[in-house]
Amino acid sequence: MLEGFEDRYADVNGTRLHYVIGGEGEPLVLMDGFPRTWHGLHKIMTPLAKHFRVIAVDYRGQGESDKPEGGYDKKNMAKDVYELLLSLGHEQVNIAGGDIGAMVAYSFAANYPQATKKLALWEGAPFSQTFQDFAKPFPRPGDLNLWIYPLSQVEGLPAKLLAGRFRHVIDWSAEHLALHPERISEESRAIYAQAYDTPEALTAGFGVFHTFHQDVADNDSYPPLEMPALAIANQGADFMRPMMEGKANDIRYSGIEDSGHFVAEEQPEALVAELEKFFG
Repeated sequence: MLEGFEDRYADVNGTRLHYVIGGEGEPLVLMDGFPRTWHGLHKIMTPLAKHFRVIAVDYRGQGESDKPEGGYDKKNMAKDVYELLLSLGHEQVNIAGGDIGAMVAYSFAANYPQATKKLALWEGAPFSQTFQDFAKPFPRPGDLNLWIYPLSQVEGLPAKLLAGRFRHVIDWSAEHLALHPERISEESRAIYAQAYDTPEALTAGFGVFHTFHQDVADNDSYPPLEMPALAIANQGADFMRPMMEGKANDIRYSGIEDSGHFVAEEQPEALVAELEKFFG
């Protein structure tokens, strides 16, 4: 456990969430994505805790949180987080997330605007038709390969294929999605592999992608966000712009240089600087 932080659990919305909390100041909720746990945020949590009350959440199906059979649409996952924050006495928070955590954070802001002061997303955007066009099922050699998405639509197969073998996915992700795979330590890789290695964890982990079409329908129903929003991507924010078009009225874009997909581990100082500047 990080110095100055503590593990906690909360029973909310019919499930049990694990979260790690520490620091002083305005509440700042952080969520990472797949194939990660809250540990993917460990390099940014300590510096952010100097200015914020950091609440790093394992969302439903992730890390030490429960892994129920269903409920992985982002609207319901946002409700999990909302009820968690109410249980902590927070009526309004800043919220930020990467990858799947970004999608849950966006849904939180869309469904609970009164509870969202500011929203920041990195390396992730709400599922949409634009996203589907981006995630090509037959990438050319050397192009981004998002094989996880089509596999997630084959119910039951990910657990049968990958249980006890998930370390291969962790290493493949580091080698193909990170610009600096060496910055994802052996300790971190072992933590992620253990977190997803069981059939239950794999079913939950791929469950967040299985709800793609419901998420698109929900996201299309939301009006543009009114609170300030920040979209961050590696090597510039160009790919985030079409993903966020029409999703927010007050949005700014920023890029993290010299990084691949896992910016919280590859370039934590740069990400912290962006978040501190935005959240203030």
